[in-house]
Amino acid sequence: MKLNLDTMRAEILEHLKSHGLAVFHGFPRGGEHTPSVYWNIAGNPDYKAFIAAAEAAGVRLMTIHSQEFTEDYIEDAEERLEDASLPRDQKRAVEQRLKEMRGYLGFTCQIELSFDLAPRVYIFDVYTEWFDDLNDLLDGIEDADEDEDEDDDKPLGGSGYFSKN
Repeated sequence: MKLNLDTMRAEILEHLKSHGLAVFHGFPRGGEHTPSVYWNIAGNPDYKAFIAAAEAAGVRLMTIHSQEFTEDYIEDAEERLEDASLPRDQKRAVEQRLKEMRGYLGFTCQIELSFDLAPRVYIFDVYTEWFDDLNDLLDGIEDADEDEDEDDDKPLGGSGYFSKN
């Protein structure tokens, strides 16, 4: 999604205020021990519909979390890349993409709205296309490392047999 999440965050806060909903500035809620239900962003990307559903269910408190894209994301990716066992041309491509992503430093890369309706947490989670690209890059680095770890577990010769001689 090519969105200006800085603008969207301000719009969301204004919309919540205009509807009389209390806003709680919290941390991301996904992955909590409480079962979570995620809004289908691809099928219905409008945050207003999510808020309307919450209101229809009687919700008066909405949790919001927004994430700013910082140098820490780039540094973490660079550290992972340094340790990764990727071919040199792939490493260069990732390095180039990370360099391009520096242009997004300071921008909001993710917004999460959530509310509780026992026994579940309902979550609207939107992020930028470039942040999704970064996560894909990190997954690719992780996959390369997992493939190498699997190869390290195989006995020499790859046949599964070894000599005791």
